[in-house]
Amino acid sequence: MPSLIVPALTGHNSPNQRKIAFKASFDVQFIESLMIKKTTQFRQLLKSSRLEFLMEAHNGLSATIVEEAGFKGIWASGLSISAALGVRDNNEASWTQVLEVVEFMSDATSIPILLDGDTGYGNFNNMRRLVRKLEQRGIAAVCIEDKLFPKTNSFINGERQPLADMEEFAGKIKAVKDAHVDPDFSVVARLEGFIAGWGLDEVLRRAHAYCEAGADALLVHSKKTSPDQILAFARAWDKPCPLIIVPTMYYSTPAEVFEQAGIRMAIWANHNVRASISAMQSLCRRIHSERSVANVEDQIVSLKEVFRLQKAEELMAAEERYLPKRDAAHAIVLAASRGTEMGDLTARKPKAMLDIGGTPLLHRQVSVFRKAGIRDILVVRGYGKSEVEMPDVNFVDNDAFADTGEIYSLYQALGALQGEVVVSFGDILIRQYIMNTLLAETGDIMVVVDAAWQERSATDTYRDLVTTTRPYSIKYDESEVFLAGLAHDLPVQKTNGEWIGLLRCSGKGSKMLAGALQALSARPDFKKLRFDALFAHLLHQGVPVKVCYITGHWLDVDRLEDLAEAQTF
Repeated sequence: MPSLIVPALTGHNSPNQRKIAFKASFDVQFIESLMIKKTTQFRQLLKSSRLEFLMEAHNGLSATIVEEAGFKGIWASGLSISAALGVRDNNEASWTQVLEVVEFMSDATSIPILLDGDTGYGNFNNMRRLVRKLEQRGIAAVCIEDKLFPKTNSFINGERQPLADMEEFAGKIKAVKDAHVDPDFSVVARLEGFIAGWGLDEVLRRAHAYCEAGADALLVHSKKTSPDQILAFARAWDKPCPLIIVPTMYYSTPAEVFEQAGIRMAIWANHNVRASISAMQSLCRRIHSERSVANVEDQIVSLKEVFRLQKAEELMAAEERYLPKRDAAHAIVLAASRGTEMGDLTARKPKAMLDIGGTPLLHRQVSVFRKAGIRDILVVRGYGKSEVEMPDVNFVDNDAFADTGEIYSLYQALGALQGEVVVSFGDILIRQYIMNTLLAETGDIMVVVDAAWQERSATDTYRDLVTTTRPYSIKYDESEVFLAGLAHDLPVQKTNGEWIGLLRCSGKGSKMLAGALQALSARPDFKKLRFDALFAHLLHQGVPVKVCYITGHWLDVDRLEDLAEAQTF
């Protein structure tokens, strides 16, 4: 492998210099790791002249943290994965569910993963299939233990757990060696004899059989609080097959003791999941008790750190590279009218600021825009304009609101009719999916039409009824539908729906809409015009207006009855 120069961290005095140097060092290590197969990396760990360590992980996030901490390998713990899934460590999680978890772990990291494969999830045939699937997902090695399926965790009544037949277990090891494609894929045989109460002789007997069957390493397990059994086995072991330990119970023993005994690898097998449980229990109790997160916010990682671990910046860079470039859409909300149909409710505040479940109507509209990614919002105010307020929203005023119509209000925002823009009446409520669907459609000018118009109350004072090139149908049809006419007095037989007061324009469409407004402004009745005149002008000019059908899921807050319905919308 070609050598790479890793910048030294010494000699960098400022924190920023040290940070840059560390990042350069980490990047080089990452590049080097990519040049070596994960299976080969694991083999190198087994052959290391010093004691190497694997750290437990149970999902993609914890695996990423393990790698960033500097560990050279990951233990995909069966106990931890089961715990994270909320089930017992008794093969209650199927092997395919475990496989899905380790696939995410492998995708998130560049270091080798040793899977805790329990007893192999069945006989030799299950073992062969497992190995093929592990190789497909880039898993470097699998560890299987000589107990019976379904397994029980070694620290739960271990002495009552019978061991597997030695020859049958050796057959599983042979099946792994015959099934794998990558010659560096490793199988680790885990010896459970000490756990089950057997002596050194039986454990050694099995160790020799597993080594002869082809095991690439032996994991010797013990539940004692001292390393006596492990060290006794290491002294008696006379084969080149490397030894691995899991010092969960005898954790206070210095690492140098194991290194001197010839142990090649130690696994910290469950500490990440245990640490996370402790942290979550403490956090949840405190938040529940204090009914606030104010006192814990500075004790937990920021959302920025979560996004960093998820590699959110890489996705943003990829979006810049692969997605078509377009400016973000902005919105114009026409909210100049008083809403006289509401009576005394709008005597002091405009309809757009009426309370809907504790939130002003306008604020609910803006929330829908922002959830759809629209941040630049312009509101046309009129009646009670000093009452129309909202942070991070721009305003323009139609002071002639009492004697003008919707078109004149839109005309006040003529300068904003450029680029991709959504225009909305200021007194409608819609489900979020309607806005999302409208933004996903293609076309220069698009209007949202409710095909279920007859299900709405017929006592509305004014309705924008439309006729289209094709009625709505639940049958899928690839052909697009276009507006053919809009009026408040269309006969039923010609009506295909009701325009809900929501439209979207592309950059080209905005120019056409602005041009139509400028042309209509020459008319003597311009101030009184409604949208039917604007659409009539566009259709006369041959401008196609695309129809996006919906069936309900919106509300025109025009009357007291509508306001009552809006409270539970």
